[in-house]
Amino acid sequence: MKKRYTISVFTEDRVGLLNRVTIIFTRRKINIESIAASESEVENVHRYTIVIDEDEETVKKVVLQLEKQVEIIKAVYHLDEDIVYQEIALYKVPTGVLAVGNEAEKIVRAHYARVLSVEAKFTVLEKTGHKEETQALFDELEPFGILEFVRSGRIAITKPMRTLTSIVEELELEIKQN
Repeated sequence: MKKRYTISVFTEDRVGLLNRVTIIFTRRKINIESIAASESEVENVHRYTIVIDEDEETVKKVVLQLEKQVEIIKAVYHLDEDIVYQEIALYKVPTGVLAVGNEAEKIVRAHYARVLSVEAKFTVLEKTGHKEETQALFDELEPFGILEFVRSGRIAITKPMRTLTSIVEELELEIKQN
C-alpha cells in the first residue's frame, strides 16, 4: 500500500550528485513530490529531503540503492508522523486588493501570512506550513488575483533523538572495525 515517505539523504558536497540521486528514482518510475537540498548541521555534509508516495518495500530498496553511492553518507526514510516538517510559500498579489482592508486582508490575517514586501503594484506574502495550509491560502486568494506563486519543497527534522552527528560517529566506528 502506498504511503507518503520523506527520505533524508546525507551526502558529501559533490557536483552532479543530485542528478545521480534523482536518476535512482527515475529508473524505478517513482515520482518525486518535492525535493529540497541544503547544508546540514555537520560541516561539509549536505542534506536532500525527498518526498515520495510509494510502498515501504520499494522505499527500502531505494534507500539501500542510495547508500551504495560513494558520496552518500546515509539515507533514511520516515512516515509523516515520525517527523516535524514545513514548507514555505510566497504569493505575489496586487497591492490594491489588500490596501482597501477588505476580504483579502481578512484572509491573509486568518492564515497568519506575513507581508514581506509592499510595492506600488504588488505585495509579496509568505506562509509557512504544510502543503495543505499553503494551498488553502492560495485557493482563497486566487479570486483576488495571484500574480505569482511559488512553494518550496518539504524540509523535515526527525522526532526520534538520533542526530546526524551520532550517525556519522557510528559509521566511523563501523569503518574502524572492518
